[in-house]
Amino acid sequence: MAAHRKPRQRSLGGGTARTAFTIALVGAASATGFDGTGVASPDLTPAQVKAKVDKLYQEAEVATEKYNGAKEKSTKAADRLGTLQDEAARKTERLNSERDALGSLATAQYRGEGIDPSLGLLLSSNPDQYLDGAAFAERAGHRQASAVSRVRTQLREIEQLRGAAHVELTSLKARQADLKRHKKTVTGKLGEARQLLSRLSDEDRARIGADDPDTARASRSGSAPRGLGAGSATTAPGSSSHSRSAAAVSYAYGKLGSPYVWGATGPDAFDCSGLMQAAFRAAGISLPRTTYAQINAGRRVSRSELQPGDLVFFYSGISHVGLYVGNGQMVHAPNPSEPVREAPVDEMPFAGATRVT
Repeated sequence: MAAHRKPRQRSLGGGTARTAFTIALVGAASATGFDGTGVASPDLTPAQVKAKVDKLYQEAEVATEKYNGAKEKSTKAADRLGTLQDEAARKTERLNSERDALGSLATAQYRGEGIDPSLGLLLSSNPDQYLDGAAFAERAGHRQASAVSRVRTQLREIEQLRGAAHVELTSLKARQADLKRHKKTVTGKLGEARQLLSRLSDEDRARIGADDPDTARASRSGSAPRGLGAGSATTAPGSSSHSRSAAAVSYAYGKLGSPYVWGATGPDAFDCSGLMQAAFRAAGISLPRTTYAQINAGRRVSRSELQPGDLVFFYSGISHVGLYVGNGQMVHAPNPSEPVREAPVDEMPFAGATRVT
């Protein structure tokens, strides 16, 4: 009878239950990204990986443009602070000179005081010469009063400069804090994307068009710049506007294959707005640093009005920009897994366009 007895059920209490719960939790963590990386399980298809990576890149680009804006503000704040400090130093130097002059005048007066002016006139062997000297002393008194007034004015100006410098220093520290925060966001997003891509084979990465971010280089560097296209622009071919557009387009084509590096403005690496800034700088035009500012740097045009040399912007947050080159194409710096390349304008959500020249 004992041989046919049902096996005794072991309780899930104690260590056994804890072990089972731990195994389940670890499994859930692996599947849902609870390990802190935010990266999904390795059984994602290449298409799913691409979708997640694209989203991470877009989020990183938003943070990159915020970083670029904070960096620009930080640079300007540092420049203003330096200017204020230089001006305060110059005024302090002039103040010290005025103080030295006042000190010399006070010393001279101290040595010559104690003689009543009328007695000095009676005792003088040369009354005319004495009267001339008295007039000079009176004029010296006026000069002293003016010098004192200048010193007071300079002291007020120096205090104002120091106050303004303190404001700029506070602004600079705030901008530097913004830089640090946005940099952390960018590097975090790019790190997640890199981990996702590292789980794919080289063949799968090539299939979804995403090279390893650390080794992405030009596969299209042999592309030749194309012209603006006959009849594609309403501006006369000989105009300076046409020439500047052509120069910007030519520069962008010349950078095909250059790596994407967030925060970079060339000449060897770029982010999206950095490439646009460099292209128009080569054409003799100064563009703002960020996509948010670049969209307001010229005249807005509709998609149907696009001409080569127009800036084209994408996503609702205006976080990406490319340079329209005609025939529905643009040159842009996509993301860390792809170099500067030519691409269709309709591969991303179109948000607007601006004609700078």
